[in-house]
Amino acid sequence: MIRTGSEYQAALRQIEQDRQTAALQREALADKNLTPEEIERVMEPLISFHLQRVEEAEWYERVRAGNLSPIHDLSAIGQVLIGLRIARNLTQKQLAATLGVSEAVVSRDEKNEYHGVSMERAQRILEALGASPLLSVSYQTETTAPKRRIKRERVAV
Repeated sequence: MIRTGSEYQAALRQIEQDRQTAALQREALADKNLTPEEIERVMEPLISFHLQRVEEAEWYERVRAGNLSPIHDLSAIGQVLIGLRIARNLTQKQLAATLGVSEAVVSRDEKNEYHGVSMERAQRILEALGASPLLSVSYQTETTAPKRRIKRERVAV
């Protein structure tokens, strides 16, 4: 995940380098008289890494523009917190100062995508970023929930 402007710039440079490397690799493989299918098979790992970098850069661009996607799992709260900081155009250092912690703490937390963060801490970060959560919960009723059968076993007494 791209978390800073410098990481974003590095990703853009790497994406361009990937494109150039792929073009050269395709030429070299074609010179070895490989079939198009064989070339694609050999290129798959490079293409896969390239597409992952492109997706990360696109995510950064979206959140930088303030387009945050709703989450459907609270374990993704870390991505939201990082995205909000990026959308607010705050550095990790600026967020750290607002929270009264060191930049190293914010950097470490973001590197771990705030894994295991408490709800209180997430709320404090949201408030520091000028945001508030909007929670919607859906659930299954007894008529729509799948029936679970409990296996009963005899226990000797």
